[in-house]
Amino acid sequence: MKTNILYLILLTFFFQKNTSAQDINILVGNARAKIEKVTDYEATGKMKTNVTFLKIPIATIKLYFKNPNKFKLISEKGLSFVPKGSMSINLNTIFTGNNFIIIDAGFDKIEKTNVRVAKLLPTDENSDLVLTTLYIDPVNFLILKSKTTTKENGTYELKMKYKKYSLYGLPDEILFSFNAKDYKLPKGITFDFDDGASNKKTIKSEKPKKGEVEILLSNYIINNGLNDNIFK
Repeated sequence: MKTNILYLILLTFFFQKNTSAQDINILVGNARAKIEKVTDYEATGKMKTNVTFLKIPIATIKLYFKNPNKFKLISEKGLSFVPKGSMSINLNTIFTGNNFIIIDAGFDKIEKTNVRVAKLLPTDENSDLVLTTLYIDPVNFLILKSKTTTKENGTYELKMKYKKYSLYGLPDEILFSFNAKDYKLPKGITFDFDDGASNKKTIKSEKPKKGEVEILLSNYIINNGLNDNIFK
C-alpha cells in the first residue's frame, strides 16, 4: 500500500514538472508568434544616453528591421553609444532560428505585473550567446524584460513598455543597460567628458557603473517592405 502511495506521489511530481515545461514552451512560443507577425519595420524616436563621465546629447533616431536578422540604428548626430554586437536591443533577433533550449525559471514580478521567467540556452557551441533570460507577461504574451549574456560583449539588459504597438510585440519605450567597462569606443570616435568635479583618482577608484540608453519611439511603419540597401 505504501509503495503504491509513493508511486502515485512520484508520478504526480513528474507529471507536474513535465506540464510546467510544456507550459513555458507554449508561453515562449506565443510571445514569439506575436513578434514574428512583424516581417519588417521602420521606427522613429528619441534616444537619451547616460554613461558616466560622458556627455552625449539627446538624439533623434531611426530604427530599421527586416526579417530574419537585419537591424540598423541611425542617429541624427551620427553617433550612438549602443555597444557593438548588442543586437539584443531588437527583440526580433532573439528567436532567430531554433537553436536553443527553453528552461522554466519560475515566476517574478516586473513593477505590478506577474511574469513567467524563461531561460534560453543556445545549443550551438560557436554562438556568441551564453544565456538569454526572458520575463514574459503570461496574459498578453509580451516580453517585459530580457537579459542577455554574451562571450564577447558582456551582459545587456532590456526593459520594455508597450502601448500602441503591443499587438505586434513592439515596445514604445526601451531602457537598455550595460556595463560601461565592457564597451570599447570605435576607432576615430571621441566624446566630450563630463565637466564634473571628479579627478583621475576618483575615476579609478570608482566601481564600474552601468551605461543606460533610453529610447522613446513615437511611430512605427510595420510590414511595409524595406529595401535591403538600407542595411548596407
